[in-house]
Formats: sequence, C-alpha cells, structure tokens
Amino acid sequence: MSAKFSLNGLRVLVTASTRGIGFYVARGLASWGARVAIVGRSRESLTRAAREIVKASGEEPLALIADMRRREDLERLVDEAWSGLGGLDALVFNVGNVSCEPCYLDQAGYEDWMEAAQLHLIAPGYLTSLLLPRFLEQGRGSLIYLSSVTAKEPMPHFTLADTARAGLVQLAKSLARHYGGRGIRANTILMGSFDTPGARSNIRKLAEMKGVEFEEAWRRWVIELTPMRRVGRPEEIAGLVAFLLSDVSGYINGSTIVIDGAMTGCV
Repeated sequence: MSAKFSLNGLRVLVTASTRGIGFYVARGLASWGARVAIVGRSRESLTRAAREIVKASGEEPLALIADMRRREDLERLVDEAWSGLGGLDALVFNVGNVSCEPCYLDQAGYEDWMEAAQLHLIAPGYLTSLLLPRFLEQGRGSLIYLSSVTAKEPMPHFTLADTARAGLVQLAKSLARHYGGRGIRANTILMGSFDTPGARSNIRKLAEMKGVEFEEAWRRWVIELTPMRRVGRPEEIAGLVAFLLSDVSGYINGSTIVIDGAMTGCV
C-alpha cells in the first residue's frame, strides 16, 4: 500500500481560523505536521490564535488579515498565503455567522441577504476560482468546505445562511466531476453542534428571543438533540478534515460528509 496518513509539510489555508471551528481545525492540522495559514479580521485575534497553535504543535502558523466579505481581501489572501507558504496544497473554507442570525425570514433585510451570500457562497466560490488555476498548474489541490447540517435539515432561524451555503455541496460536486481527473479533490462537511463562541452566541440570542434561560436552552436545543447527549469535540472535526486532506482518503471526492452525532433525522 502506498497511501499513508501523513500531513507532514502539507500547506493549508484555513479561513476564519482564530477561534471556534476554524481554530480547532488549524490547530489540529498543525499538530499533525501541516504548515498552516490562519485568517482573521484583527491582528489581536491572529496573535492570540497563533500563540495557542505554537503551544499545541510547536509550529508557527502564517497569520493573515482578511475580511471574507471583501473582494480585494480575498485576492490578497490567496497571494499572501501562496507566497508565505511557498504554495498551497489545500483550502479549508470556514466562515462566521451572518450578523442578524438567528433571525427569521420576516425579520431579514436586503443587507442581511447580501451578507449571507457574500460569506457563504461568494467567498468560497471566488476563493475556489482564484486557487483553481494554480492547483491545476501544479497538478493537485484539495478543497474542503465546512458547512452545517442545517443546510440539509433546515432550521427556520438560520434560513439565510442555510440557503446560501446549500450551494457548497453543488460546488464541491462540480469541482470533483470536472477536475477530478486533473488532481483536484473537493468535499463538503456538514457539521452538527460544537461548543464554540459562535454557537453559544446563537443559542444565547435565540434564548432571549424565546424568553428561556441560556443553560436551559443549551441543554434542550443542543445537548438533547443528539442521541449521544453531547457536542462534538475539537479533535473530532480536526481529525475528519485531516483524514480528508491525507492520501488515505484519495478516492473520496465530491462527497458530502455529515458529522453531527446523529442529530439530524434525514438520510
């Protein structure tokens, strides 16, 4: 067997990676030997995240400032990541919440829809278009889009994000079908509940909207929704991403992988 589980030297750009899911992934990949570029909107958050990644892995990440809603930032991000790491082998796309969410459709305005599209569809799509020619030239490249199981089994208070990021499944499948024979792999991960600042903020807002105490809301709407009665662990999402980036998973392409502790009832 020639395939092996190794990330040593793999050059990976992980967006929105100064906290939460993106940080978990970047820290895990660095611990398994990857060279990681992390992305945030402030130097302070990048410095803090980089310090924690060094502490966990011994490897200093490349820290880049970018706003996923700005075209010029996306273009600069690709150039700086490519230059700083001497090329890239993979993109792990992650992004934060739409500002208004949790919110219902009757509460959403034009700017809210614009932000949802910019964050969850335009940013990953445009980053893919920017990176794809470079990946094709070097004959390899892997793209992983982090999304949510609510794109598959919708929740009414996340309709904006879910509508926009539903397109990521189509994007990954299209890439795999058209470019898979030229060394390109693309997969989508649909995540359930993880204990992140963003998840807690969403539940706190939702609890306030419904007049429920936060701890009660967290128990009812997060913990009790899964048969496992727990949220996902950082190493579990990082491990899945690492597996999908490794040679061991080379035949997995254009797939949609669910990691939700059996929270959703759909198949």
